[in-house]
Amino acid sequence: MAQNAEKDTLIVASKVKAYIKSKGFMTSGDAVDGLNEKLYALIDDALKRTESNKRTTVRPTDF
Repeated sequence: MAQNAEKDTLIVASKVKAYIKSKGFMTSGDAVDGLNEKLYALIDDALKRTESNKRTTVRPTDF
């Protein structure tokens, strides 16, 4: 995937919004996009850790 290409959403927005609402809060229009970016960064960090450990399988400890 190109660096500047729009990234796919990796989360179910309605589930995120429902969870936030269940805690008594509201969700802004771009909150899900922000969470999606954080998730991409988290996965990228896990991939780097996996690679540095000379593995190709991402494990829970990589997160």
